[in-house]
Amino acid sequence: MSTPKFKNEPILDFSDKKNLSKIQKALEQVESKFGQEYPLIINGEKIHTDAKLKSINPSKKGQVVSVFQKATKELAEKAILEAIKVFNKWKNVPPKKRAKILFKAANIVRRRRFEINAWMISEVGKNYVEADADTAEAIDFLEFYGREILRYSKKQPLTKVKGEDNELVYIPLGAGVVIPPWNFPFAILVGMTSAAIVTGNTVVLKPSSDSPMMGWLFYEVMEEAGLPKGVLNFVPGSGSEVGDTLVSHPKTRFIAFTGSKEVGLHINQLAAQHQPGQFWIKRVIAEMGGKDSIIVDDEANLTDAVNGVVTSAFGFQGQKCSACSRAIVNEKVYDKFIDMLKEKVGQLKVGPAKENYPVGPVVSSNAYNSILSYIEIGKTEGRLIYGGNPCGDEGFYIEPTIIIDVEPNARISLEEIFGPVLAVLKAKDFNHALEIANNTEFGLTGSVYTTNKKKIKRAKEEFYVGNLYFNRKCTGALVGGHPFGGFNMSGTDSKAGGRDYLLLFMQAKLWSEKIN
Repeated sequence: MSTPKFKNEPILDFSDKKNLSKIQKALEQVESKFGQEYPLIINGEKIHTDAKLKSINPSKKGQVVSVFQKATKELAEKAILEAIKVFNKWKNVPPKKRAKILFKAANIVRRRRFEINAWMISEVGKNYVEADADTAEAIDFLEFYGREILRYSKKQPLTKVKGEDNELVYIPLGAGVVIPPWNFPFAILVGMTSAAIVTGNTVVLKPSSDSPMMGWLFYEVMEEAGLPKGVLNFVPGSGSEVGDTLVSHPKTRFIAFTGSKEVGLHINQLAAQHQPGQFWIKRVIAEMGGKDSIIVDDEANLTDAVNGVVTSAFGFQGQKCSACSRAIVNEKVYDKFIDMLKEKVGQLKVGPAKENYPVGPVVSSNAYNSILSYIEIGKTEGRLIYGGNPCGDEGFYIEPTIIIDVEPNARISLEEIFGPVLAVLKAKDFNHALEIANNTEFGLTGSVYTTNKKKIKRAKEEFYVGNLYFNRKCTGALVGGHPFGGFNMSGTDSKAGGRDYLLLFMQAKLWSEKIN
C-alpha cells in the first residue's frame, strides 16, 4: 500500500462551537493537573532529582503549570552514553519501520490535539489559533519527514561506470542532542527530534525550561507510537549545566538547536572544540534570531499591507524569530500607513491566553523585563505613538507597541527584541527600502508589499533573507511549501520542512563493486 501524498494539516476553526467547546473542556482538564510532577527519562528509566524545574503560567504568573526534574551533569553524561548504546540497534531498523512510527505518532497527536493545545496555551500563553497552528505544524513535520526518509531510502541516481556496480546510501550520524525553543514549543521540538529519529539517530532531548511539558507530551506520543526505549531520552535542565555538558561531550555526534543568536553562537563554539576521545567533527544545525522587515512600497495595497504587518508583528506577542519587527514604508504613503496601522492595532485586546485574547502575555519575567527595557530605549530613538506600557498585574502583559520615525541604525532597528514592539522606518524610495532591509546582521524572513512586478523581481535578487514573501505576511511558513531557515546570524539555513532537511542528520556512503 502506497503512502498518500503529503498535505498540510488544516488549522481548526474556533468560531465552530464544537471546536470551541472542545478546547474549553481541554483547558479545564489540563488545569486540573496543574502542579503535577514528571520524571526525566533515560533509556526508559524514570529518574527523580533533588532540584526541580517549574513551568509557570505566564497569564497568571503565580500559577505552577508543572514540575520537572532538573538534571545534573552526571545525568546528562549518562543520557548521551545510553543513547549511544541504543543507537547501535536503532540504526539498523529499516527506514520503513521508522517512518511508520512517525505516521502513527502523527495520528496520536491528532487524537490528543485539544489536550496538547491546552497545555501550550497554559505553559507559554498562545491563543487558540496560535496553539493549534503549532500542533498542526508538528503533525506536518511527522508526516513530511516520514515520507522523506522513504524517498532517501530508495535507490539514488548515479552515473554508470563501466565494469562497476555502484550504490549511494544515506546512513545516520549517531547519538545527538536536540535543544528546542519555547516559542514554537511543540512544532519545532517535534520537527527537530523526529527528523533525527527517523533518519536512524538517537536523541537526548533537552526541552526549554519555559516549556518542558511540550517535551514530556512528545515523549508520551512517541512511546505510544512504539518507539523503542532509549531512542528518545527526556532530560530537562539548565543550559549552562546540562546543555553545555551535552554539547561538549566527546560522544555527541550532532546538535540541533533553535533559539537566540547568543546561545547558538555559544553552542557552535563549544561544539567546535575537539575533546579527548572525539572521533568526528560535530555537526551543528542552528536556527537563531531574526530582525525581520516588511517593505511597504508606494505602489502597495495599503489595507493588505497594514493587515500583514499587524499579523506578523503582534501574532503571539511578536515572540517569533520570523515576526515583523520593522516596517519600512515609502515616504509617499508613510503618514497614511501610520494612521491605518494605529487604528488596526487599537483593535487588539490584551488578556489571558485561556480566554483567547488576540494578544496574550509574554512568556516569562525575563522576557517581560527585557522587552520593557527596549521600549524605553525606543522612546529615545523614535516617537512612541501606541502602547508601550505593561498592563495587568496577574500575568506578563505588555501592550502592542508602535514606535515611528526610527533611524535605520537605531538599536530597536537592529537588535532582536522578541516582543510586541514594532519599529516603523521611512524610506525615500524602493532602493532606500532595500538598503535598510539588508542593514542588519540577520537574514531570516522578509516581505514586500507592492503591485510593481519589476520591484518584486529586484527584491527577489537583492533582499537577502532565507524566506522572502510578497504581498503576504512574513510569518506562517508551512511544512513542504515554505522550507524555513535564514542567512547570516539567523543560523545555518537548515530549511526545516523542506527536501534538504533530513540530509543534515545523515551522511552519504558509497558502495562500489568491480564486476566482470
